[in-house]
Amino acid sequence: MWVTSPLYRLGFSTQGGELVWAELTGYRSFAPQDSGRPVQLVPQGVPLLASALTAGGDTVSLADWHLMPSASALRVGQDTVTLRFTASRGGADLSLEYRFFPGEYDFQVRGQVARPGGGGGATLLVGLGDGVRSVEADSIDDFRHYAVVTKAAKTQSTAFLKPGERKVLDGPFEWAGVKSKYFFVAALAIAENQPQFGGGIAMGGPSSVTASSLFGKSGVATRTALALTLPVPPAGAFGYDVYVGPLEYRRLARLGHDLDDANPYGGFLRPIIQPVSVLVVNILIWMHDRLSLAYGWVLIIFGVLIRVLLWPLNQKAMESSIRMQAVAPLLRDVQQRYKAEPERLQRETLRIYKEHNVNPLGGCLPMLLPLPVLFALFFVFANTIEFRGVPFLWLPDLSRPDPLYIIPLVMGLSMFAVSKLGQIGVPPNPQTKTMLYFMPAFMTLLFLRFASGLNLYYAVQNIVSLPQQYQIAMRRMREQGKRT
Repeated sequence: MWVTSPLYRLGFSTQGGELVWAELTGYRSFAPQDSGRPVQLVPQGVPLLASALTAGGDTVSLADWHLMPSASALRVGQDTVTLRFTASRGGADLSLEYRFFPGEYDFQVRGQVARPGGGGGATLLVGLGDGVRSVEADSIDDFRHYAVVTKAAKTQSTAFLKPGERKVLDGPFEWAGVKSKYFFVAALAIAENQPQFGGGIAMGGPSSVTASSLFGKSGVATRTALALTLPVPPAGAFGYDVYVGPLEYRRLARLGHDLDDANPYGGFLRPIIQPVSVLVVNILIWMHDRLSLAYGWVLIIFGVLIRVLLWPLNQKAMESSIRMQAVAPLLRDVQQRYKAEPERLQRETLRIYKEHNVNPLGGCLPMLLPLPVLFALFFVFANTIEFRGVPFLWLPDLSRPDPLYIIPLVMGLSMFAVSKLGQIGVPPNPQTKTMLYFMPAFMTLLFLRFASGLNLYYAVQNIVSLPQQYQIAMRRMREQGKRT
């Protein structure tokens, strides 16, 4: 049975009402075997929403029930659409409804089981397959993002399980699901169906694939079977909601229930990086929507704006470094004179700083301010679906490395130019001369495999800072001429 909308094409089986096909028409698959077709998230032979009922020690798989559908195909337009399944077996009656809403990737599942003689409550087991199908060109990178996620925002990476291993995550959970790098499948308990997903979530063992990487051999989990438990009251009614779609922050945030936590930014640095990443994402998307510009141009404008906003602070930092350079002979003199008197040395040093209006830390903070944005953008490009597959100029995908390595080289050369200007008028120092060549080369090699969008932003930052660096370099030269 097929349900289509402008967002998706979903296929349901008459065997238990399982979801056997989930095609997202707005996203193109980059997996080589898909040849650019739309993203399809359900692995072959492993359906989603495979359900079973347990009661009195017996387990009945709904996949064994042949259900009669209300229609062979439905189209979600401006109104809510409902696909109904019914079946009778052994005196028991089953009804199952899927309700779909315009413009949304989430849908409702409602069911009713009537058993002969009634009886006590039961437990519904809801299977979420064994993860979502990889649809990325770099499947190993995609597998590294595979995880089981819950309402509590605690992420269990499938890589933590050994083949055949089984874990039970203790509930109750308001929702639980599985994610890849850019896509997400989750089941949500509904308010009228208390308690929530409880009694634990069974997570089956994954298989793994061994792949060669820059750092040698590494095992990466490719799938994990996930089953949720949901209490069914004696009346036999049950219900939950399902989300099958992109890890799109704004959409998930709009749905509530903290679903946007399914795509955390920052890893172990999340408390620091997450707020900055969310702010940066919202700014970039807002600029894209309001200015009707390609994301590449948005990144260029954003890089210029950040550098302009930091211009006064950088000016103060560079002026502080000039003053620090001017008092350097005085500091060397007191260090030589009072090297045997630590307390006197400290007082004299502070006196020189105060008399010449020098803050020894004044040049550090402004230089560190752009780093949170740079770190945030690293995670933004690694996890934000809005940049997936977005081309710019010769770049085929802002979320992936530049295949021609042009942008990383531009970034490295611009970094060298900034460093070179920064050393004009500075007394020769073998260590700084070494760093002049080492750091740009090191950063270029490091950024070769980073997202081209990140490289673009960093290169713009460096290029825009060159006029200010040149201005300060000329001032250093003038100050040096006055002292001589």
